Amino acid sequence: MKTATRILAGAAIALLLVHPVLAQTGPSGAFDVETATRAYLDTLQGPARAKSDAYFEGGYWLILWGALVSVLVDGLLLRFGLASRFRTAAERVFKRPSGITWLTALLYSLVGATIALPWTVYTAFFRERQYGLMNQDFAGWFADYGKSLAISLVIFPLLAMAVYAAIRRFPRNWWLLGTGIVAAFLAVGMLAAPVYIAPLFNKYTELPAGPVRDRIVAMAAANHVPAEHIYLFDASKQTDRISANVSGIGPTIRISLNDNLLKRTSEAETAAVMGHELGHYVLNHVWIGLAAFSALAGLALFLVSRIAPALIARHGARWGVHGIADPASMPVLSICFTVFGLLATPVTNSIIRIDESQADAFGLDAAKEPDGFASVAMKLAQYRKIEPGALEEFLFFDHPSGATRVRMSMQWKKDHVPGAQMITPPHMPQSGPGKE
Repeated sequence: MKTATRILAGAAIALLLVHPVLAQTGPSGAFDVETATRAYLDTLQGPARAKSDAYFEGGYWLILWGALVSVLVDGLLLRFGLASRFRTAAERVFKRPSGITWLTALLYSLVGATIALPWTVYTAFFRERQYGLMNQDFAGWFADYGKSLAISLVIFPLLAMAVYAAIRRFPRNWWLLGTGIVAAFLAVGMLAAPVYIAPLFNKYTELPAGPVRDRIVAMAAANHVPAEHIYLFDASKQTDRISANVSGIGPTIRISLNDNLLKRTSEAETAAVMGHELGHYVLNHVWIGLAAFSALAGLALFLVSRIAPALIARHGARWGVHGIADPASMPVLSICFTVFGLLATPVTNSIIRIDESQADAFGLDAAKEPDGFASVAMKLAQYRKIEPGALEEFLFFDHPSGATRVRMSMQWKKDHVPGAQMITPPHMPQSGPGKE
């Protein structure tokens, strides 16, 4: 009997050595959430973790510095009378207020973007390359930047025309109509972006038939998500980041995933990501986000409608700005919006983070891949700080942190997987974020 026991014990030990994924936690074999979570978190160590933390923490300062750069640019346009010159030039071309506003907005956007270009190049190109998150050369990046600028030069002047028309028509309560205008532009953007804007930057093709597509289609069908088309796009030409989305509204709704997701994740990990994205659709996050950000825009417009006139009354003569209805007031309004946006950062982050957390929970139920979800969370942590403090996460994270996501997945595993066992996750690459 003792011999048989020794043989069985030896076999069990050998099995655990050969297959560490079967190792259970705790002396009694009970699954321990914190131990399982720590096993994942500890796979990101050394230079890779330090680099990830440095990249993400540097982003905190970029929020502040970006706001200061924006205020500085607008201040320069006012200080040197450029905004009023834009308006005067527009008055030589157009007689109608709408045309004057359109051309003023166009010149304001173009000159402002030019002044801010060094900052944009540093933050969006050189810094990304410094941390190994940019695959494009400068020419490729600049071409994409040019497309983004061209789109903004189309959209912003139209938005300005509509808002300034509201200011002229309802000088006291224009912010109410302005809120509706912003909401309409957001909705149209959501409708058009998947079909007309996203393909300007990446090539979209149907996801080939195979196990990955079959799994996504099955999850979509189980949750009543339209899945006639599932698109794959070539994000790897720009970055190594993994990403997927369910975008669009109404007739433009589509499921998309980037090629990095297929290259860098297992089928279980891909299913976990797509379960999360399906959650956004089922939970109506597009409409909830539209309502939330429209309300936030309404608050911003209300404050601007009270603060901007006071600033113009005090400094308008020096700036050449005649009133808030004068298109030359755009930099004044922009400064107010920038300051509001900076102060509202924790609010906007929380709105998004709550939706993301709900989608995480939905995705775990839909895909039933807790270890796949935890593993993907660790891959995302290559450029997102893995273990922030609670206040830090509240202030600066627009997605749950890696630690929060891994812990959620391990709790789901304990609650839903009979006889749950802890696996030994593979260690993350030590070369830093973005590179395997």
